[in-house]
Amino acid sequence: MQLSLATATVVLAALVGTVVAESHTVHFTNNCGFGTPTLIQGGNVLSTGGDHTSNGPLVAAIAYLQTGSCGFNGEGCTLVETTLVNPTSSGSGSSTDISLISPHAFSVTSGFGYYGGCDGAGADCTSGSCSTAFHVSTDTGVQVACQVNNVNLAITFCD
Repeated sequence: MQLSLATATVVLAALVGTVVAESHTVHFTNNCGFGTPTLIQGGNVLSTGGDHTSNGPLVAAIAYLQTGSCGFNGEGCTLVETTLVNPTSSGSGSSTDISLISPHAFSVTSGFGYYGGCDGAGADCTSGSCSTAFHVSTDTGVQVACQVNNVNLAITFCD
């Protein structure tokens, strides 16, 4: 009996000591038939179309469809801005939006949605006048929040 209790104690201690690491994946779907989905954070290209998994928070990342006319930071194109982070308090989790604030401009239909939590929360922008995108910096109501650990993001172009 003592061996079983000792074994159980070791297993329990290992489980309690195990920390589940924070992780977020950004997935792209490009239905346009042209262009290259691009994900950038801090001046570094993280993806040119393939899934990108961040082992930890993904803070202040941008995504756009590089059509050949976009600047490195998405200038001249529809921009998706995201921060994917596990919430540490109410309202401190993930937030994503679409931006058409100059120097960004509508280029292709773009949309996003969370998955693995907050499923169904997202936005689509199908024209330069869409009400789901930032047009001026005070359009904060277009930000879509998610307060779930390890949430992922799907970005779609031309859907």
